[in-house]
Amino acid sequence: MDLKIFGAVDDYITGLFEQEDSSLAATEQSIKESNIPRISISPNQGKFLQMLARLCHAKKILEIGTLAGYSTIWLARALPEDGKLITLEYEPLHARVAQKNIDHAGLGSIVEIREGKGIDLLPKLVEEGAGPFDMIFIDADKPPYKEYFDWSLKLSRPGSLIVADNVIREGKVLNDKSPDEMVAGVKRFNAALAANPAVTATIIQTVGAKEHDGMALAIVK
Repeated sequence: MDLKIFGAVDDYITGLFEQEDSSLAATEQSIKESNIPRISISPNQGKFLQMLARLCHAKKILEIGTLAGYSTIWLARALPEDGKLITLEYEPLHARVAQKNIDHAGLGSIVEIREGKGIDLLPKLVEEGAGPFDMIFIDADKPPYKEYFDWSLKLSRPGSLIVADNVIREGKVLNDKSPDEMVAGVKRFNAALAANPAVTATIIQTVGAKEHDGMALAIVK
């Protein structure tokens, strides 16, 4: 088994279930044209997140890390007409491109982009009583993942689903001496998640177009 077979199987699944429409394809094209890092979730992962949102009957979703809005579109499409998704993005360019993509997908009335550092915006959401959110998706800079999770708990209710992406880092989390700050950040998050009595949680490994990684899933008790 190698990366080629992982990618081929991912393409097979995508061809069966997750064919992108024009809005999602345009979002991916905007990433290339704007020189934005090509680190969005895959179509299969987008469909997975969308199904999770529907399974928990989400009406309010918080996303930490917008990038160009690819995952935002998948998640927002799971919401009812009166639903709401707030997404946080640090880079002004990313926020501008994401807004265009979200508007093009016809989701401008449901999605609100807030620009700034997540670690600064999350306390403001708590202060204004923006929660509780039914689902929270964490997919931003890795060093403060634990802090993002801590604030996510403050914006949750019993039954809220919290999902965090990129928590296996191609297996590098097994290396206790890794100098990579992203690996250190997710390891700190993973350990804190496992030790937190306020949630029931696990991590699933993921392979495919995004190579070898994992998503953490936590349900607030």
